[in-house]
Amino acid sequence: MPKRKQVALLIETSNEYARGLLSGVNAYLREHSSWSVSLGEYSRNHIDLTWLRHWHGDGIIARIENDQTARFIRDSGLPAIDLSASRRIPSLPCVETNDQSIAIMAADHFMERGFEHFGFYGDSHFQWSTLRGTYYEDYLVSKGYSCQSFITPADALHEQSWHSNKEELFQWLKELPKPIGIMACYDIRGQQLLEACRLAGVSVPDEVAVIGVDNDALLCELSNPPLSSIQTNALRTGYRAAELLDRMMAGESLDNQIELIEPISIQVRLSSDVLAVEDKIVSDAIRFIRNHAHEDIQVQDILDHCSVSRRKLESRFQKELGRTPHDEILAVKIKLVKRLLEETKLSLAAIAERAGFKHTEYMSVAFMRGTGIRPGQYRKNMRLLK
Repeated sequence: MPKRKQVALLIETSNEYARGLLSGVNAYLREHSSWSVSLGEYSRNHIDLTWLRHWHGDGIIARIENDQTARFIRDSGLPAIDLSASRRIPSLPCVETNDQSIAIMAADHFMERGFEHFGFYGDSHFQWSTLRGTYYEDYLVSKGYSCQSFITPADALHEQSWHSNKEELFQWLKELPKPIGIMACYDIRGQQLLEACRLAGVSVPDEVAVIGVDNDALLCELSNPPLSSIQTNALRTGYRAAELLDRMMAGESLDNQIELIEPISIQVRLSSDVLAVEDKIVSDAIRFIRNHAHEDIQVQDILDHCSVSRRKLESRFQKELGRTPHDEILAVKIKLVKRLLEETKLSLAAIAERAGFKHTEYMSVAFMRGTGIRPGQYRKNMRLLK
């Protein structure tokens, strides 16, 4: 029986993207090889490789984002695959998410919602953040827009950069033109940006809409409001890295190729689920609808809240959005129903109640008209995709 290959995985376990990479490696091993895997326990910012002092292995898969990890891999002389955009060892094959595609996806998301002002919240500690910010700004410039960025300084400790720079972040947010769509380089920065908006008295998503990267579902849902995020294909990235390392350990010579893996989609949540409109009456009405979509609200409730005539409100909605206030109420309710169908096991009757429909039948008819499919079939289809 051939000896098992000894492989070290220098990948942190503290965030969703890295755990996705590990899941991809595991998926490859289930299908193809049987390695003996060594995996440490550390975060993105705390790297301790002393556990590998007496390790004698055959290959390494690593996110090489610091000099310590790069030095260990160079000294080992073993076949290795890099999973980081930092490229601290340019001679290694690299499998990485496509940061340009991520940036374009975020920009298109905001432009489709009518935004004309854009921002980027980055982290100078990571090369992939720098790349995302550059690609984001370049793409916007090519479309005739500009981008205002706030980047945490490199001289600040990563763990303290949010706290040590929050006053500057507050000031930046207050001075930005609004409404504005801001891309955060990853979900943790997105969550921090939402908190900064709350503390600075900036309304989300009406004044500032935010989108993160990695779609860490728990972190995104804990954010207030829930954070929209781009779903990267970490599973595919980890799988491909394992495949390449297997070939290298078998004696195949690979050049320093960079293989870019495309992101999957955007999970739209409340932090960016908005239309950028300059008409204050319309924006106030939209905000009211979103805040009360779970209730049995009618157009009259909007009129009472905005202190405006039905004719004036209807006219302004048609001008800004091309639809009526009643259409907007139903559209927001249907989005809420979709989310409850996807994320819960609630009965249709319970969902109707939570979405502010008096009757399950009325909800089903409205859902069918808005989506072309019945609620039960929609739920079944979503489960097939997971």
